[in-house]
Amino acid sequence: MFTSQTSSFQESIDVDERDADFDNEEIAGYSQKIQQINSYYAIYYYQNTSLTLLDASLPSEAEPELRSYISRRLSKGALLGGMGNIATVELSIPEQAVGCYCCLLEQEKSPEQPEADGNSWVVCLLGGSEKGLNLFRIELDKYVQGLQGVLTPEMQNLETDVRPYLNQWYEESVMHIHRVVQLLQANVGYLLHAALSHKLVEVTGADEKTKADVARFIKAASLQGLVQEDTTTASLCKAISEDSNTNLIINCSTSPPTITNEVSNRFCDDWIQAFVNAAERFNPFLLRQILENFKLKAIQDMNNLKRFIRQAEMSHYALFRCCLFLQSCGNGDVLLQNARAEHSSLPEAYGIINVLEEFLGEQAQGTLY
Repeated sequence: MFTSQTSSFQESIDVDERDADFDNEEIAGYSQKIQQINSYYAIYYYQNTSLTLLDASLPSEAEPELRSYISRRLSKGALLGGMGNIATVELSIPEQAVGCYCCLLEQEKSPEQPEADGNSWVVCLLGGSEKGLNLFRIELDKYVQGLQGVLTPEMQNLETDVRPYLNQWYEESVMHIHRVVQLLQANVGYLLHAALSHKLVEVTGADEKTKADVARFIKAASLQGLVQEDTTTASLCKAISEDSNTNLIINCSTSPPTITNEVSNRFCDDWIQAFVNAAERFNPFLLRQILENFKLKAIQDMNNLKRFIRQAEMSHYALFRCCLFLQSCGNGDVLLQNARAEHSSLPEAYGIINVLEEFLGEQAQGTLY
C-alpha cells in the first residue's frame, strides 16, 4: 500500500515532457533562454462585425492572418465578452504555430453615455503554446481586464498607456513564478511550506515588483479555494497570520536573500530540485505545471488523511495505518494542521488528531515530520 503511494508521489514529482503534457518540439523551444522566447500582441476595435486594427507587435504579414482568424471566431460566436479563449494559430512568424489568447472586451453600458453602447475590443496575446497559456489562464484574464477602463475607439492613449501595458503581458502574467524560483533557489521549499500552512510571508529590502511576485507565488501555491472546508481554512489562515512570530521573512537586501523563521518538511523539500531545474531551463510553463502537480499531490494526501481519520474512529488498526501514512508522506505537520481546523467541531475526530500529533511528536524527537 505505502509502496504504491511512494511510487505515485515519485511520478508526480518527476515532471518531464510527458507529465507536463508538452510536445517535444514545444519543450525544445521552451528550453531556450528567456530572451529568445518571442511574445506578441494585437488589439482591434470591433463594431458591427467589423474589425479595425489599433495596434500590434506582429510582423506585418502575420497580422492580417490573425485578423482573419479572429473574424472567423467572432462569426461563430466563439468569443464571449470578458472570457478569454485560448487556441493554437499558425502565422507567418518564426515560431509558425503559437498559443493565442483572445478576449472580447465590451465597454460597460452607462445611462450617461448611451453612444458608447456597442463599443468592443478584441485583445490577443500570443506566445508559447496553447497548453502553456492554458496554465496561466487566470493571470491572463486578470491582466487583460486591466485594460477595461482605458480603451476608447480613438485610442488617444495608445502610446502612453495601452502599448506599454500590452508589451509587458508575458513578463507580468507568465514569468512571475520563474522570477521567484530564481530569487530563492533552494530556499523555495520554505515558500512552498508557507503557502500550504497559511503562514504570512513578509518581503523586505525589495522593490514592489518582487513583493508582488512573491505574493502571487504564494497565492498560486496555496490550497485556499481548492479544499472543501474553505471557511475553516480561512479561519486557520487568519489565526496563524495574527501570530507575527511565525511569519516567514525574506530579506532581499542581501544576496542571496536571508530567510528568517524558515520552516519546511520533507514533502516540500522533495520538490525543490524540480523547481530549480525548470528555472534553469528558463521554462515558465513547465514551472507552472510542477506547481500544479505539487498542489494536486498535497490535496490527494489531505483527502487520504481525512479518509483514514474516519476509519480510525472505528478501528485501532486504522489509527496505526494513519500514523504510518503521516510518517511516509513527509507532510504530516501541514496535513494535521489543516485536519485540526477542519474537524474542530467533531470531538471524536479531534481526539484522534490529538493522538496522532502526540505520537508523531514523540517519533520525530523534535524534528519536523
